[in-house]
Amino acid sequence: MANRVQTPTSNSALIAMIADEDTVVGFLMAGVGNVDLRRKTNYLIVDSKTTVKQIEDTFKEFTTREDIAVVLISQYVANMIRFLVDSYNKPVPAILEIPSKDHPYDPAHDSVLSRVKYLFSAESVASGRR
Repeated sequence: MANRVQTPTSNSALIAMIADEDTVVGFLMAGVGNVDLRRKTNYLIVDSKTTVKQIEDTFKEFTTREDIAVVLISQYVANMIRFLVDSYNKPVPAILEIPSKDHPYDPAHDSVLSRVKYLFSAESVASGRR
């Protein structure tokens, strides 16, 4: 028991979720959920009643909170606010687009993947000139 590692609590970072109910509930069951003292959650369940404005506001809130390290967003939801997702360029919190049960993942729409492809193509061009 002396070698037991203590989990830091004051410097912990959260994973935030913006997705459909099934996806969010799955992650909540895995222990990702959090509600702070002000009753703010680290997730938004998107359904047919959720407005694009609510999604935009939640995305902006999650990407400015200091206690969030990763924002998982369903790709079909990210497509609703694609201009915000594509214009986001900070390393933390990291934005990861994920598939959902009813909407398969399309790598052509993933902004992070397209940036990685661009970086690797730029590096291969630069290394070819040497």
